[in-house]
Amino acid sequence: MTPLILLADDKKSAAVTDWSARIGWLVGLALFVALVYWLMREGWKWRGTLQGDLPELPSAPDDLGDVRLTMSGRYHGSTTAGQWLDRIVARGLGSRSRVELTLTDAGLEVVRPGATDFFIPAVALREALLGKGIAGKVLTEGGLLLVTWQLGDKLIDSGFRSDHAAEHTEWVDTINSMIKTNNTEGAER
Repeated sequence: MTPLILLADDKKSAAVTDWSARIGWLVGLALFVALVYWLMREGWKWRGTLQGDLPELPSAPDDLGDVRLTMSGRYHGSTTAGQWLDRIVARGLGSRSRVELTLTDAGLEVVRPGATDFFIPAVALREALLGKGIAGKVLTEGGLLLVTWQLGDKLIDSGFRSDHAAEHTEWVDTINSMIKTNNTEGAER
């Protein structure tokens, strides 16, 4: 019986939590997260610097002409045309935001609360189509209104999503009709 009693005497209580080690790990993790955030921010700024040759965004003229369509929704960003992962961040085009779109005879007015507003002249519009994705956002097929337009010598795709996705088809038809009309009138002159 003596060996059993000796075994019971050797048992010790559970180790007390080492708070200094836990605090050290938490501080290290917080520093790592801060470093990753800082690197992402620097990468965003670097991309903006690389795209610094992008011309200033046009602003809306005083006379916009007749309003054809309006839409409320979200602006999901702009990319180089045909390259849905090559996000453009220069001139504020990379910032997602709410959007109010107004299609007029003069072009497409893009009003973004909290971000840079811009205007796409009718002569700069190249194509409108239904898509499913743009850098950082993937939706179901047809869930995104993609408008291809020209800024300087660069073709840009801008992605919009209406609060009522059923409106997208009407937007595509109207914009493409405007483009076709502008091209026909330009060819006749």
